[in-house]
Amino acid sequence: MESARHTLQKLVAELLNRLPAEQVPVSAWQFVCGKWVAQRTQALSFADGVLRVEVPDAGWRSQLHDLSRQYLANLNRYSATRVERIEFVLAGAGGRDSKPAGVTDRNKQQDSRWKRPKQE
Repeated sequence: MESARHTLQKLVAELLNRLPAEQVPVSAWQFVCGKWVAQRTQALSFADGVLRVEVPDAGWRSQLHDLSRQYLANLNRYSATRVERIEFVLAGAGGRDSKPAGVTDRNKQQDSRWKRPKQE
């Protein structure tokens, strides 16, 4: 199994190396975060060392912020241009969300369907 994982990582790296450097972090997001998270998020842009990722709600933003160190380490394995930070923005906010990642609303109700994103 480890051999298959290594082969897949090598193939992903080869594909990403064909892209312009500024596009690599955006394209690599789906591989770094895993299928389950990739289906519910979208990498929007990369500029000045910041990858902007759209998330469905504040709960997702908080949970993914907790995993951001791991995501950064994996992104930087694929990207020649260093990713310094991931900014999680709420869907529909158009990136105008003023609260930093990891800050949640005090009166936010927990959704019983929420499950912590799994690393694949």
